[in-house]
Amino acid sequence: QVQLVESGGGLVQPGGSLRLSCAASGSISSINIMGWYRQAPGKQRELVADIAAFGSRNYADSVKGRFTISRDGAKNTVYLQMNTLSPEDTGVYYCNIKILYGGTYRPYWGQGTQVIVSS
Repeated sequence: QVQLVESGGGLVQPGGSLRLSCAASGSISSINIMGWYRQAPGKQRELVADIAAFGSRNYADSVKGRFTISRDGAKNTVYLQMNTLSPEDTGVYYCNIKILYGGTYRPYWGQGTQVIVSS
């Protein structure tokens, strides 16, 4: 019903930058929240940042000032610009969209893209 296709992960040196993209397709209402989560080895999945359709943004404390989330509403695409990366940012990054249906937000997930920060 809803598909998310991620791109942009890879290997980068500490201090470097990466940009992740995620395109959503399918039955998507205008009221939704798109975001990025990550899961480091041996740790639980955590919210990195999300952005509502009307533009409100939310960031994890660990990425504030380094990461920027944005979206293109016409394309149902969300971006995550990651700067000043550190090894602690290593993990699988998952795109997420929460769509409002009948008063309830329903979540959908991408397949994940690997980010490795290492020298």
